[in-house]
Amino acid sequence: MLVRENTGLIVVDVQGKLARLVHDSNALISNCEKLIKGAQILDLPIILLEQNPNKLGSTVNELGAILNGVEPLIKFTFNGCESLNFLEAIRNQNVDTWLICGIEAHICVYQTAKGLVELGYKVALVSDCISSRDLSNKQLCINRLRNNGVEITGVEMCLYELVKDCNSSEFKTILSLVR
Repeated sequence: MLVRENTGLIVVDVQGKLARLVHDSNALISNCEKLIKGAQILDLPIILLEQNPNKLGSTVNELGAILNGVEPLIKFTFNGCESLNFLEAIRNQNVDTWLICGIEAHICVYQTAKGLVELGYKVALVSDCISSRDLSNKQLCINRLRNNGVEITGVEMCLYELVKDCNSSEFKTILSLVR
């Protein structure tokens, strides 16, 4: 089970034109928005990655607007764990579990999640918050990560898991996000 006191969120490369070209991009962006807002309500640490933004563009406006104050970490490696600024950022958080969302599922999301597992972190892939240009590549990512010890979850599932109790002060706000 996810525990809010030791869980953070990593948003991977939801940038520029590519974010509009992935399978079901509107749902992806909408679900990522819910996940990010939920993480903010629950006061989870959030790390934002951008792959070569000079070429791919910056984080899409819908997410950039709600991530105000979260500086993107620029990377050039597909696996964020091979970027020193990312390694420093995750080590500076007091968490051992990372939710991960973003694009492209079979490239940067997959490699970063696998890298986190290899570093000893627990990872939960938020399956309705990832995508690729081709839907079969999203499924490939899910299958490969499941076989490598990554838990598979969904935005609503993980937020309720983190809230834990309908008497929680955050419950109604989370409920309004997912309904």
